[in-house]
Amino acid sequence: MIRTIEYRIGRADLPEQGQGPTVNEYLRKRAYSRHLMTYLRHHEDTLTVNGRSVFTNYRLAEGDVVRIRFTDEVRSVGIIPVPLPLDICYEDEDILVVNKPPFLPIQPSLGHPERTLGNAVAAYYEEQGIPFVYRCVNRLDRNTSGLTIIAKNMASSAILYDQMKSREIHRTYLAVVHGKLEAAIYREDESGGTMCMSRTEGETGTIDLPIARRQVSLIERCVDFEKGQRSVTHYRRVTGEMASGVFAGCQIPEDWEGYDPEKDLTAVAVQLETGRTHQIRVHMSYIGHPLVGDTLYGESMRDYMIRQALHSWKLDFIHPVSRSRMHLEAPLPEDMRQLFMQSKNRLQL
Repeated sequence: MIRTIEYRIGRADLPEQGQGPTVNEYLRKRAYSRHLMTYLRHHEDTLTVNGRSVFTNYRLAEGDVVRIRFTDEVRSVGIIPVPLPLDICYEDEDILVVNKPPFLPIQPSLGHPERTLGNAVAAYYEEQGIPFVYRCVNRLDRNTSGLTIIAKNMASSAILYDQMKSREIHRTYLAVVHGKLEAAIYREDESGGTMCMSRTEGETGTIDLPIARRQVSLIERCVDFEKGQRSVTHYRRVTGEMASGVFAGCQIPEDWEGYDPEKDLTAVAVQLETGRTHQIRVHMSYIGHPLVGDTLYGESMRDYMIRQALHSWKLDFIHPVSRSRMHLEAPLPEDMRQLFMQSKNRLQL
């Protein structure tokens, strides 16, 4: 895949006094990684200013046009193209955003070598005759559905990974948990240190608990106040106007609180301030409201679903090249939707 990116230097890109920035300084401010800068230094015909090849220490002036050319000539090693359905929510020259179905792993592994999102994307571009390197930015668990960003070139990959690291990609999930989730949660350990806290009353709350890898398994995580990394999860019950958007086409009672007393389930929207592995599942389980269908952290409960009820609903981020604001949504999948449908005290079609 070949991508040529153009930047036009404006007055706002220059200091009020003194010399203009070097190409290196300008691109580094746009989140170009050291790896990308090394690529530009060691490959011919990759960097020009006003049509002339330059070094990265070239100083820029107002009106200059910087053009950068990235070329992926070799496909991802070990990812076999396998034609599978792709629900594409957005695509341009730099990113591909798909609505990943549940039960589809993000990338090949020993247990899942071929039927993964990586295989499907490789096949999608092979059909177009485009060499493609698979670069998945926000990884979802195999059984979690929803929005996933795939970078289509080296530049978008480096910039989006930098955004992930600096928590500039804002993710909102939909989940269904056991029990009636109340916002007012506050606990302290024996020494008086904060264990779990909700900063607000009503429909919203915050869980602030450190998470660490559980010693007995490589895939499990747990709350650990000595070794865990700080992990913050914000949640809100799905009520009112939000419920109308989540359960589009349904009749929603005016007093609906996001709770089904018949099944004792609560629908919640969750935003991650940090992005630890299994963070939502660990936090919700710890406060006594495990996700429906979560057999890893929910005491082997598989009562209403055969997967954890978790969906990557919204993504808000800055486009890696155009720098425009991106907002994308993926509708609630049918298996989670049916948890609250067609029953007394629940939503009606």
